[in-house]
Amino acid sequence: MKVDILAFGAHPDDVDLCCSGTIARHVAEGRKTGIVDLTNGELGTRGNAATRLKEAKAAAKVLGVSFRENLGMKDGFLVNDKPSRMAVVRKIRAARPHIVLANALEDRHPDHAVGARLVADACFLAGLPKVKTTYKGKHQVAFRPRIVLHYIQDRMPKPDLLVDISGFVDKRMSAIMAFKSQFYDEKSREPETPISSRQFLDALEFRALEWGRMIGVPYAEGFNAERRIGIGDLFALT
Repeated sequence: MKVDILAFGAHPDDVDLCCSGTIARHVAEGRKTGIVDLTNGELGTRGNAATRLKEAKAAAKVLGVSFRENLGMKDGFLVNDKPSRMAVVRKIRAARPHIVLANALEDRHPDHAVGARLVADACFLAGLPKVKTTYKGKHQVAFRPRIVLHYIQDRMPKPDLLVDISGFVDKRMSAIMAFKSQFYDEKSREPETPISSRQFLDALEFRALEWGRMIGVPYAEGFNAERRIGIGDLFALT
């Protein structure tokens, strides 16, 4: 269960849409990574919960992550309450990641902002010894990730950090298209949605191209941080 990076998504396609290039890059570099989807995405206009779970499994295989799990919270009604926080705390303490990736702090879908705050709050609580949890029948030791980064979704805040994903664009797109019920398919008879058009997929590529241009590489993904990001080696900067 222990990983270097743990990525959370309010819905099963959130992580893949927004930071799968970053995940693919770090997996290729030998970093263990896990994904936790908070809901089944059962309110999605296209497909259903069972379809979404199959698609999430296929995307996880593409990315080569160590595990992908689903907490089964309520799509559209995600809440940042004690039971939800404790469920996330258990996963954080079990996986003990150095870095946590989470939803955007503000976005069009209300679940995204709630999921962002839920995960960030749980990261803090996971480090408090007096917050008691068990996992698979065993007492868990307090643990707090070093940093929480929020990937960027529908709205476009200025990124605090850009990650070069230039060698992993094809794998990123394969992970996204694992959710084939959601995205452009000229043969589909499902209702149209804001993300089912060919233009939406083009927009994803243009966004990655623009962020890449900002740091002098072909493609990048953007993140926001709630606290200042420090670095010890200036030569690690690009």
